[in-house]
Amino acid sequence: MVSGSDAMRYCRKCVLPDTRPGLTIGDTGVCNACEAHATKESIDWAQREKLFAEVAREARTSASGYDCVIPVSGGKDSTWQVVKCLEHGLTPLAVTWKTPGRTRIGQRNLDNLVQLGVDHIDYKVNSETEKKFMRAAFERFGATAIPMHMAIFNIPVSLAVRSRIPLIVWGENSAFEYGGTEEQRTGFSLDDAWLEKYGVTHGTTARDWVSVELTEKDLAAYSGPSMKEAAAAGVRAVFLGYYFKWDPNATAAVAEANGFERDKEGARTGYYDHADIDDEFISVHHWMKWYKFGFTRAFDNLALEIRNGRLERDAAIEIIRQYGEQRPDADIRRLTDFLGWTTDGFFDRAEKFRNPEIWQCENGFWSIPDFLVPEWSWS
Repeated sequence: MVSGSDAMRYCRKCVLPDTRPGLTIGDTGVCNACEAHATKESIDWAQREKLFAEVAREARTSASGYDCVIPVSGGKDSTWQVVKCLEHGLTPLAVTWKTPGRTRIGQRNLDNLVQLGVDHIDYKVNSETEKKFMRAAFERFGATAIPMHMAIFNIPVSLAVRSRIPLIVWGENSAFEYGGTEEQRTGFSLDDAWLEKYGVTHGTTARDWVSVELTEKDLAAYSGPSMKEAAAAGVRAVFLGYYFKWDPNATAAVAEANGFERDKEGARTGYYDHADIDDEFISVHHWMKWYKFGFTRAFDNLALEIRNGRLERDAAIEIIRQYGEQRPDADIRRLTDFLGWTTDGFFDRAEKFRNPEIWQCENGFWSIPDFLVPEWSWS
């Protein structure tokens, strides 16, 4: 029998546990993400929009061509980003890291986004490089999405600096929505400290992945100027969620009004049928949270629903019970086909990242002591 040393603590307001990276639960029993969300009610959003209008004006004035870069996937949030930037008179260059697991609905939504009126670069990394990098990332950290996030946070910056585009417009600040320090939650700019902590690269850079199989040249797409170097070159990077109240349902409504499609087959992972639908591999990234941290993508989504007043905590817990761990078997098979692994090989590797601090094994069954959800099936 292997047992965890300390029971997980859950926010008494939402459903997130203190094992979630960046999330803390204070003496009141409320997590820092819920506390940050509560501050939204006191924010003067009309004034914030005026601030963004000024940011847009400065970009238009200083640019000789494109005045902003928008990193996009074609999802609801990037569609919302494009709509807001166009409403403020910007001439964007939309930039996508092309996932090797792009879905059909993801392609349709990306095509729709481009047709809203932007020039677009669909940046495809060599498939062999992606395979090697993804294999190495999963072996080292049990993470499939390190190459994705490293590309997402480097390709747009490199293009902005090289093309002298003065502004990069990101979407939500995940440190604000899911937990972070006061400075990281309230800041409006994406900087190197934010990237190191919240860039989902385990604090690594492309140089850390150079090996016999992956040369520095192979990893060129995952390298770029630091945010400090970008700032010195006149490039400013901002979170749109600082200037406009970010709510996943609200951004989805704006996106749908502009041609975005939800997944008619339901949520690929988690609770939302409008999120995580453009990539066959992202569900595997989210599922690994179950082994590592003892929660699922549904916890994240339902916490947002609670904070936005659309769901009671008890109802969210019941939804989590009904969903179970949502193991994405079909997407795992697609991922292993891409990587050249067997599914058994994948699960053997995944098992190495099951967190012994929170999981216990008795009579061959793994479980989490004092789990949030009563009557959970651990079979």
